[in-house]
Amino acid sequence: MTRRAWSPAWVLAVLCSAACGRSPTEPSGAPSFLAGTWQGTVTIEVSPGEAGGLPATTAAITWTFEVVQQTNLQTFRATVQSTHLWLPITTVASTALVPTNTPPTHISTQGDYNSPRGCRGTFGSSGTAEATRIDADFTGVDCSARFTGRVVLTKQ
Repeated sequence: MTRRAWSPAWVLAVLCSAACGRSPTEPSGAPSFLAGTWQGTVTIEVSPGEAGGLPATTAAITWTFEVVQQTNLQTFRATVQSTHLWLPITTVASTALVPTNTPPTHISTQGDYNSPRGCRGTFGSSGTAEATRIDADFTGVDCSARFTGRVVLTKQ
């Protein structure tokens, strides 16, 4: 009579499958409502209330959110692509959802970018994320100019 040797990898896969309730190749959980591409508009007013300030103008903007692993679906890497004439940028920012990872919830994003004016600009955004819509302020500093505005996005 021949005894069959059990592969340690096979035994581990069976145990994990039984303990975790899913197969080893099954995804680890539901994706976040925020993950994916969102498109909309950004409205920016440059140096509001100051001499030489620019009036508010609006342009298309796209944000793509990727979940940062091991963060309870509350931290994201956001790729921001703006076609605004004053702020034509593509950059990566950090986004957080608090207090929960389910909509509606508070969303906050911070980032920086290479300014077309030759400096390093910074921006922040804070607002509400719903299942298919984000409405948030959008403020920052670009060289010596500050800007304020709003971003409104819908899930694609």
